[in-house]
Amino acid sequence: MKRKVSLFCSALLLLTFLSPASATALEPNSVASVFSRYIENKYLANPSVVVIDQQDGAVVYEKGANSLRKPASIQKIFMGVAAVMHLPMDQVFPTSLWVGTEPNSLVIQGSYDPWISTSAKLAEKMGRTSLPRIEFNSLKALKDLNPDLNSNFTLFYSSLFTPETEHIKKFFRTKGLNVKMKRVSNQTALDFSGTRILGSESPVLEEMLAYAIAWSDNTLSERIARLASVAAGNTFDQAGVADTFSNALAELGIESSKMIIKDASGLSKENRVTANLVGQLLVKIRTDERFVPLINGFPISGISGTLRNRFTETAPDAVGLVKAKTGTLSNTTNLAGYVESGDREYAFVIISDRHVKTYSVASRIRDLVDRILGKIAAPFMPRVQPEPEPVPASELEPELEIASSEIPL
Repeated sequence: MKRKVSLFCSALLLLTFLSPASATALEPNSVASVFSRYIENKYLANPSVVVIDQQDGAVVYEKGANSLRKPASIQKIFMGVAAVMHLPMDQVFPTSLWVGTEPNSLVIQGSYDPWISTSAKLAEKMGRTSLPRIEFNSLKALKDLNPDLNSNFTLFYSSLFTPETEHIKKFFRTKGLNVKMKRVSNQTALDFSGTRILGSESPVLEEMLAYAIAWSDNTLSERIARLASVAAGNTFDQAGVADTFSNALAELGIESSKMIIKDASGLSKENRVTANLVGQLLVKIRTDERFVPLINGFPISGISGTLRNRFTETAPDAVGLVKAKTGTLSNTTNLAGYVESGDREYAFVIISDRHVKTYSVASRIRDLVDRILGKIAAPFMPRVQPEPEPVPASELEPELEIASSEIPL
């Protein structure tokens, strides 16, 4: 018994040590008080804010939550939603180079790999398809096939993004060759392919999506959004992306008629959303298992992605307790996600898109937002049930003695 009590006390002390002494879970009224007290700070410049209790969907606090504001990179949450809804998360994107069946020709069979890289070093480091590797191997293959080749050849290609085709053209111009680029269908590219030279394959889409969200990769986000748009039956352009986002929100029961979408990454200053819309979306996807790959990509306070250097000094009690997407433009500093507070979790959206256009002001805003969330964040500490007190032997009922002959076999 003494050993059990000792183990219990040790466990309790360990939990106390691991939990910040100042961390106290806050009820919704207290959360509202924290925001009311600090959100009027002059540096935030009249932000648009909403806080929602994930437990019951009740709005805990709001300020201008229905005004149209610039989302910046929190727009990428819409991209992630569309990707999960329309693309298989285990999808990979192969790219291969072939000797063509036509004279003086090569073929690139693409699949719109969103993560293809124009940097050989980056491609090697991160497991991306290397465009320079394809280009240099193309040049070698051409010279092996025709040592006298000095000017023209044809490159048939399928399913490559425009920046890749432009990069290829530029590469061969610098080598003194005039490449005739011919875009063809996937089937035609297959028909025109002779001997395979090399191939490459992207990571699964789930990994790429997580990277795009965690590190706010604009190019990757735009490409994934366009792939989702086509998969949803829309066009391979920004108009198709806007339709895809609107339809995805409608499917989730979120009204978005006033939303303005000009891109998928949030770079455009013409994008407009409301904090309330984003907050509703956060609540919806948190309880839908389909969106686990998206939620898993959210940066974690003081630990990963674009939040790796935040909270550690401004609000150390909140390290590891906030999962949120950042959003930054020249006069916009946003944060949207989730904060743990004991056995509760709050979805929050803070859009500050009217502040002074200086780095120092943006830095002050980030620090202030961290401190606000730090006053709410608290780890979940399940109650430890104490062992029942032993019953004195004098109070126990006497055991009945049973003769060995009466014991059933």
